[in-house]
Amino acid sequence: MVATKGWITMGELRVGAAEVDITPGLGVVLAGSLSPRYAEDVSYPLLSKAVVFDDGDTQVVYVQNDLIVLVREQLEVAKARAEELTGIPAANMMMSCTHTHYAPSTLSMFEVEAEEEYVEWALQRIGDAVKLAQNRLEPAVIGHTSGSCPEETHNRRWWMTDGSVMMNPPVASDTLVRPAGPTDPEVTLLVAETPEGDPIAAIANYSLHYVGGAGNVISADYFGAFAEALERMAGDEFVAIMANGCCGDTNNIDRTRAPSGEAPPYPDWNVDRVGNVLAAECWKRWAQLDERLEDVTVAAATALPVYRRRTAAEEEQRIVAGDQRAVKQLADKWPRYAEAYAEERERMDQMPLEMETVVQALRIGDLAMVGFPGEFFVEYGLSTKRTSPFARTMTIELANDWIGYVPTDHGLDQGGYETWLAISARVAKGAEELFLGAAMDCLARVAEED
Repeated sequence: MVATKGWITMGELRVGAAEVDITPGLGVVLAGSLSPRYAEDVSYPLLSKAVVFDDGDTQVVYVQNDLIVLVREQLEVAKARAEELTGIPAANMMMSCTHTHYAPSTLSMFEVEAEEEYVEWALQRIGDAVKLAQNRLEPAVIGHTSGSCPEETHNRRWWMTDGSVMMNPPVASDTLVRPAGPTDPEVTLLVAETPEGDPIAAIANYSLHYVGGAGNVISADYFGAFAEALERMAGDEFVAIMANGCCGDTNNIDRTRAPSGEAPPYPDWNVDRVGNVLAAECWKRWAQLDERLEDVTVAAATALPVYRRRTAAEEEQRIVAGDQRAVKQLADKWPRYAEAYAEERERMDQMPLEMETVVQALRIGDLAMVGFPGEFFVEYGLSTKRTSPFARTMTIELANDWIGYVPTDHGLDQGGYETWLAISARVAKGAEELFLGAAMDCLARVAEED
């Protein structure tokens, strides 16, 4: 059924939302660099945010965490605690990370060790967030809509005049040719409100990597700025979430425009700006949304694709000329980093050749959420949206697992940083068909639930 805000009749749907603080103490090792950085201040606090949807028969959960990554084994701990507390099957829970580079290290990579005690504590808190959201279940209606924000998402991989593909090349350089991939400017928004129109939760989705720039500071990055701005614009308190779309090859820097030369007024200026811009687009679309769904079906489906990793020997055969030049430049400038990559290749050869991961779909009425387990290139999201049977589809990366960057097969051929063999970039060719097929399988199964 469809109702218009202001004359809604009650349906079966209930929604509950909650958030818990997972901000660590100062001095923790921050993630996102090849070498350690240590937290000296706090900007936006780190939160775990959970939303439970209940259609009367089934409950499904979406949880977002202000962390760089969590792997499947870690998330299974959080899901087990949440299941114990709530009775909701772990298979009905999608948990993702924002990929902020200003949170504690959750996985040992290169020269940065994981903050194990912090991770153990945070996983329990993530489970608590689900229980708190379930405690707050109340009659609800939902609506969803989409806007567009092409100004803040740019493909960060560029073809260069020497024939190579480079991540984050010099801005406005004469050596730029064209972006090596597309962008996805869609901003998708799902809102849950009481029948009287009070907001319970808002989940947005946009294909943009973290923004950064804060230094050795704990920060939820633009995801935190977005949430605060949307609540401010709506004039109410609720759980506001910005979920990463497929954005493994994007950031918010327009490489074609020369910098102004003026320093930003404060470290978080760009984070705040992007958060405000996206919140404004969402608030505009939300304010124009006049339809709400009251009787909706919720469902979850999971696939467990087995992907293949590359070996060090295969990487030697695969690496392209542009990568060889880049690695040499890296070795000349930072010899230890080149050594670290060599050590990562050796580490990869100790891992199984084939590994299982998770792809998942949640259904909330005629909207679907597809969770991908890593930093997926934009094409994955675009393709999934094009072929989805649902009226609107969110694609959420870093969900339920983290297997590093997942380029398309063509992107792997192009080379560039996101393809250099390491724990952060290990997937072999064939992943594109495998993961898109798994996504379509999950979407087809939840579409059958009526």
